[in-house]
Amino acid sequence: MSKKLFVGNIAWSASEDDLHNLFSQHGEVEDLIILKDRFTNRSKGFGFVTFANEDDATGAMDALNGYNLNGRELVVNEAKPQQPRNRY
Repeated sequence: MSKKLFVGNIAWSASEDDLHNLFSQHGEVEDLIILKDRFTNRSKGFGFVTFANEDDATGAMDALNGYNLNGRELVVNEAKPQQPRNRY
């Protein structure tokens, strides 16, 4: 079963390829995204990584939480389900 991780404190200079190379060392990455501002296309400094295997995700979370990537210490946690937004 797959498991999604939240990755925060991502340096603006870090790319999705940088994250993929880092996280794929810990298992099969199914999906990865760094969220970007829709107007400036600049990184918002956080994203999500989905692993194919729960154990790999847990290992990556333990190994990479606090890891220094491009001068910033990553914050890696289990992603929480998205809450519905109030449209008003």
